[in-house]
Parts: sequence; structure tokens; C-alpha cells
Amino acid sequence: MIGDKIISRVHTVERMFEREIGLEDVRYVLQKGEAIENYVGDKPYPSAVMLAWCAERPLHVVMAYNKIKDETILITAYEPDVEQWDAEFRTRRS
Repeated sequence: MIGDKIISRVHTVERMFEREIGLEDVRYVLQKGEAIENYVGDKPYPSAVMLAWCAERPLHVVMAYNKIKDETILITAYEPDVEQWDAEFRTRRS
């Protein structure tokens, strides 16, 4: 569910900059990470939360996939909070 083209909005890039997350890290998460949450019914496109470790840092990338244009739309990227996620950052805490 990763398209050839990556689309990012200004808001997304601003948040990545604030969080010190580079585009190369986001691409790594999209290419090598695992989908830990899938939202196939999201509109206008199905979306997912992806997880990968970049160096020693866990990162989540929230993305949507436009199948018609074969493009990945970045929604946000962040370092998950241990208070909200399990120790492996794969499952949300209740």
C-alpha cells in the first residue's frame, strides 16, 4: 500500500521539522516499516499507521494511499509516546 509518488502537505512538513523527523526517515518507515493499524474504510483513501525504528528511535507515520494515482499521502509522522503505546509501540494502551 505504498505508492510510487509521496505527497505531503505543508502542515505535515512543518510537524516533521518541529519533531526533527527527516523525509529520509519517513521514506524508511514507508518502505521497511510494518502497518500496525489499518483503516481500509477511511475516505477518501484507505489509511494506516506504520511503525519502524530509525536508528534507536521508534517512528510512526500515518499515511493514506490513493490507488488510482498510485500515490502515498503523508498525514503525519511522530515519535510514539510510551504512555499511549505498549513498550514495542505496536498497540495503543486502553
